[in-house]
Amino acid sequence: MKDIIIFDGAFGTYIASKNVSLPFPEMANITAPELVEGIHNEYISIGVDAIKTNTFGANLGTVADYPTLERILQAGFDIASRAASASGAKVFADIGPVNSETASDEYMRIAGVFLERGAHYFLFETLGEVRNLQHAITQIKKCLPDSVVIASFAVTQDGYTKTGEHYEALFDRAVSYGADYVGLNCICGPSHILNLIKNLPHGKYRLSAMPNSGYPTAVNGRTVFIDNPDYYSEKLYEIYSYGAKILGGCCGTTPEHIRKFKQKLESSELPNVQTADRKTVKKAAVRNSFGKEGITIAVEISAPSDADISYSLEAAKKAKDHGADFVTVPDSPLGKTRANSLMVSSMIQRTVGIAAIPHLCCRDKNQIAIKGDLIAANIEGISTVLAITGDPIAEVSRNEAKNVFGFNSYKLINFIKNLNDSVFHDNPYTICAALNTSADNFGAELERAGEKITRGASCLLTQPIFSDTSIGNLLAARKALKCKILASILPLAGYRNALFLDNEMPGIEIPDDIIMSLENKNAQEVKEISIGYAKSIIKRIKSSCDGYYLVTQLKKIDYTMELIRHIKGN
Repeated sequence: MKDIIIFDGAFGTYIASKNVSLPFPEMANITAPELVEGIHNEYISIGVDAIKTNTFGANLGTVADYPTLERILQAGFDIASRAASASGAKVFADIGPVNSETASDEYMRIAGVFLERGAHYFLFETLGEVRNLQHAITQIKKCLPDSVVIASFAVTQDGYTKTGEHYEALFDRAVSYGADYVGLNCICGPSHILNLIKNLPHGKYRLSAMPNSGYPTAVNGRTVFIDNPDYYSEKLYEIYSYGAKILGGCCGTTPEHIRKFKQKLESSELPNVQTADRKTVKKAAVRNSFGKEGITIAVEISAPSDADISYSLEAAKKAKDHGADFVTVPDSPLGKTRANSLMVSSMIQRTVGIAAIPHLCCRDKNQIAIKGDLIAANIEGISTVLAITGDPIAEVSRNEAKNVFGFNSYKLINFIKNLNDSVFHDNPYTICAALNTSADNFGAELERAGEKITRGASCLLTQPIFSDTSIGNLLAARKALKCKILASILPLAGYRNALFLDNEMPGIEIPDDIIMSLENKNAQEVKEISIGYAKSIIKRIKSSCDGYYLVTQLKKIDYTMELIRHIKGN
């Protein structure tokens, strides 16, 4: 057992089981220190090698002011140190996830309190991301080169955090920052964490595993976990046999769970380290759907708002016949329900025989739904998506439907990239993203675009370009960004349409003289003005882009076809 460190089990759920009235468990460090020390002693009496301070949720998200937070952190460390003094158990400063715009600074500040108190061991746990930990880990290692830092992540059964990060990518990043051990805790029960540990390359990481006892259920308004020490100890032993060196418990576990695990260790022969049959897959090179020579043309075609898909199919066929390379299908723009963009795209691709790019937005979908949709679309042969945040639901509609933004476009792009690495080996997605050339602060927009490229986007589709400012911004993007850019051209459908777009559509700015030129014009005059202006924009930007993204307004597909003929010189 010399090669293993046995941790305690849960603190928060265990203290809650004692029916103590507290605003949050960490407050007991100040209001009920004897209770906290008693729980530490219950675990220490079993013979654990390490305990966690009762400080998991102690941050400015739960504590209103910093002086009180500092008292809670200090008291938590002092109580744990006092409890561990006789046994020699290691005391790990327990730091849970910080969800704020200043998370990096707050992690450093919390770590600093523990360093001043004499901490040598640190556990950052239940993490959904790792970027904000870099400075805190660097600070710890600078002050104490021989310190031990564990970075432990909370992931679902398939290995992804709620922000779409894959656990192996997180492990790699945490190790690069200086973490000594990486691991998994919370969310999953022992069986699923076992499966995730099994699938890791043998010997690549120094591993920690602290599963929940199982999955919680609600009983009379309380969250209850299954009381399963025997089963839990068997699974934790299996995790040990696959190479984890730090083992303990998370939510729902008790001193009895840890005691049973120690008994299992003492009564069993040391296992030969197991290795899972990790499938070796030769990954296909990520195919860039925009890799052809020459100008690329994509045509946006709306999905139907009813069960009649005839227009979408007819328009897609016309786009194909006129030489378009792709069609794109928006995902319920302006928060108004349209047929599912991925299903419509796959039907167009299968029926018409032209490649289709569905827009995929974060609104109304959680991680589970997005992954399910992407798997289904991949089966259907869809290989490119436009990843966007999506328009919010109109205020007037929010009594019937609520906005659900579990992701933003950055996280969605990163999520798809991680799925390419783990799920879509044979048909990885090419990821497109949006670029707003009408942004008020285009410098900031360029920074956002750069971040999207860093996270996995290989092509940017702009918002419709009308103004001199947008043209100048497109040129700046061309010079600054190393990716393919398709410039959006939107032929106006009339005076009222132009007013609506200019006043109500984010990211679109139409010069006043163009809007006024459409007033009181008949259909033929509108078409001539609109197409003429679109052609003038195409001429001015042709050296600043790799192709065009033509948006069809109000089913006026003939406008779009005329622009395709113009671009191709026909």
